[in-house]
Amino acid sequence: MFRTVELPLWIFLLIIAFALIAFFSHFLFPSVRWFFRHRMERLVGRLNQRLDRPIQPFKLMERHDMIIRLAHDPKVAEAIAEEAALTGEPQTVVLERARRYAREIVPAFSARFYFTWGIRIARWFAQLLYRVRLDDRNLGEIDPGSTVVFVMNHRSNMDYVLVTYLAAQRSALSYAVGEWARVWPLSVLIRSMGAYFIRRKSERPLYRRILSRYVQMATAEGVTQAIFPEGGLSLDGRTAPARLGILSYIVQGERPDGRDVVFVPVALNYDRIVEDRVLVEAHRAGVRRFRAPILSILAFIWRHIWRALFGRFRGFGNAVVRFGTPISLASFSAGRDGDVTEELADRLMGEITRTIPVLPVPLVSAAWGAESETDRAGLLARSEGLAARLAGAGAELALPEGVAGAVDMTLAIFRLRKFVTENGGKVQLDEERRDVVDFYAASALQLLDAGAETKRRKTRRVTPNPRP
Repeated sequence: MFRTVELPLWIFLLIIAFALIAFFSHFLFPSVRWFFRHRMERLVGRLNQRLDRPIQPFKLMERHDMIIRLAHDPKVAEAIAEEAALTGEPQTVVLERARRYAREIVPAFSARFYFTWGIRIARWFAQLLYRVRLDDRNLGEIDPGSTVVFVMNHRSNMDYVLVTYLAAQRSALSYAVGEWARVWPLSVLIRSMGAYFIRRKSERPLYRRILSRYVQMATAEGVTQAIFPEGGLSLDGRTAPARLGILSYIVQGERPDGRDVVFVPVALNYDRIVEDRVLVEAHRAGVRRFRAPILSILAFIWRHIWRALFGRFRGFGNAVVRFGTPISLASFSAGRDGDVTEELADRLMGEITRTIPVLPVPLVSAAWGAESETDRAGLLARSEGLAARLAGAGAELALPEGVAGAVDMTLAIFRLRKFVTENGGKVQLDEERRDVVDFYAASALQLLDAGAETKRRKTRRVTPNPRP
């Protein structure tokens, strides 16, 4: 038993390697996992004391466990059987495909990263680029037992950063992102922030079933969510009709004995959208493809870093977020038969459009009109007239320095971007930039139509029916 045994060196090293693996996997790793899990639970406990809406246990579930739960959901199992019967593939093959879809969708939320680094980065970046304002006076009291879904217009990719920062004191948001974000290492960061990936153009029933079940599970467990029902960035500056995908999943998952879902319309607007020229070009081409050469992007970033280093970067103006009147799904569905998704979507998009704040650049761009040449006095007079019309239509004017300050600020931005030239007191607009100016004007002009429609509805409600 105590005899010396000679072994080749490579076998000895292999035994040592397996022994170390066994030690780490059976003793060290469980202890380390328990240590970090215990610290995370204490962190979440402290966070839940200050958050308006506590982080739900579903959001903290291990990603591997959530993938298994999703892939083996009874409704997903039905979809697996249907696809296997349709394609003739073995159910084991289709099940593996379902697991792949689940791994693709399910996030890997990290409360520590979200509330330490994620929120700080979002706050720093938002305040670096914009003067951020939040108007949440319409939120009021929302049942703490309900699931809150923020429904937003989609103006810029900065929307994700802005809303994450502004909602930091309320809850941890979960939102859907498209294929553009499935690039390493960006995908790792986005997953850790609680976002889930979707294939917007996938028509496979199995994929749609798995996506719908994930959304319904998260909603049933009370996870606070944010959705962009337009399905993509606005190409013309106006809010687009809602696509019913994720919204329909939430409505279809409603249960009489389950949590109520409260939709909160959120309207965002900017004085300058970083990708405005790319969006205008895509609208002009009529194709939702964003062609931004990497060299142009790097040049844009370097130009503003250079200005910041020498203290000449003044940001991109204002970014304002307004909350509309919350809509309870249970109250909205009461008394209505059938699927209410389309009607609910119209109501939400109408509320978002009416809630969009009017900022200096959109106001002055809309007041510019079709003229190529103007002067400050004429532009100020038209801006004041338009501001009065918008206020009469019920629009919210977010003009920190008044109309006169809005005109001066917009002209300064246009001069910096070489949109205008000045000569003898006259301001000449570069016609090649007309589309960009119209893009900003559209966010203000659409409020006149929304205000007129609101007045027509009120008139119809208060006008008595004539007696026969």
